[in-house]
Amino acid sequence: MNEQDLELLKQVTLLGVYKKKPEESLNDVRLMLVDTGMYDVKESKKIFKLLKDEKYIIDGVLSLKGITTAKEAEILFKQYG
Repeated sequence: MNEQDLELLKQVTLLGVYKKKPEESLNDVRLMLVDTGMYDVKESKKIFKLLKDEKYIIDGVLSLKGITTAKEAEILFKQYG
């Protein structure tokens, strides 16, 4: 996985977490993204660990950094959608 792919996966994952329903857990979002074929289970765990290590996700919720990045990704994807 190259750096560009990694950044894209992080953006998609953050957007998925940002858009999740209140009753959904981070694991639910992770499994949903795996089901879409976005990545496999091993990759999903790596992405979520990176997001936590880089403080995009803190204590199971998006940090301000995570929310800001997710909103930026949403705008970016709408431009190309």
